[in-house]
Amino acid sequence: MRDLRIVFMGTPEFAVTILHGLLDEGYNVVGVITAPDRPAGRGQKIRESDVKAFAKARNLNILQPTNLKSESFLEELEALKANLQIVVAFRMLPEAVWKMPAYGTFNLHASLLPQYRGAAPINWAIINGETETGVTTFFIDEKIDTGEIILQESLAIDDKENAGHLHDRLMIAGKELVIKTVKAIERDDVKTHIQDSSKELKTAYKLHSENTRINWDAPLQEIYNHIRGLSPYPAAYTILENGGKEQRVKIYGAFAKADKEMLIPSGAVTQVDDHLAIATPEGYICITEIQLSGKKKMAVKDLLNGYKFDKNAKMR
Repeated sequence: MRDLRIVFMGTPEFAVTILHGLLDEGYNVVGVITAPDRPAGRGQKIRESDVKAFAKARNLNILQPTNLKSESFLEELEALKANLQIVVAFRMLPEAVWKMPAYGTFNLHASLLPQYRGAAPINWAIINGETETGVTTFFIDEKIDTGEIILQESLAIDDKENAGHLHDRLMIAGKELVIKTVKAIERDDVKTHIQDSSKELKTAYKLHSENTRINWDAPLQEIYNHIRGLSPYPAAYTILENGGKEQRVKIYGAFAKADKEMLIPSGAVTQVDDHLAIATPEGYICITEIQLSGKKKMAVKDLLNGYKFDKNAKMR
């Protein structure tokens, strides 16, 4: 059995669960690399990453480099004498970093590679209506998410779950897969395979204002998948026109109701019981959870207690 000295690299909550699992298994984590503290929120208070907060509580050695290529950081990293590096939701590493340890540097990615390489694999799997996704460990190379695959685990996607729920399930599956991968490396029993890029590949593009806006002229199921694939973060949005005013609105919860005899234009707003029904070419998107500009997220039934929609209100 190999005696492992591990450096862990990560930033968000997803990575914390994996680091926690490694420590629970008794592995020797000699260093944690995470993002520098940054201002966040409305008050722009300096905030530590989730990984840093956890690592501090466990008295782990923490490094927060701004430049991964700087000589000072590379010297600090080398001084840790790690022989394995594990990367979960971090940033692209320079070759000098990922080639440093004797047993390599592997990454956990929340998709079944080579599908959904990129920044937002969990969101795009749901947005695109996939019925299956998973987690993959692979050795890092000079490109993004292209290295040789070590292990994979698949998960079915429920047709009603949102990105937040899938994130949490993949996080647990990812922890288990990372531990399996580390045990295989510890035994010197790793068999990798090259990613098959011969078939059509789907990309997990970075999310931004253009690809998170709802297109009310799209097919009903596509709109529904778009909303749940972006909930709870960053949330699908639309522009509400009501009473001669416009505002940006985020939609967190909804369900689809087919109606093949639609007689009203896409985006038209009607109230049905305790939810809002937004017209599409194939039926309605019934909104259950919403956030108006400058307001807190709330159930639509609570919004309707004090907010009025005029007869010409529409989403666009």
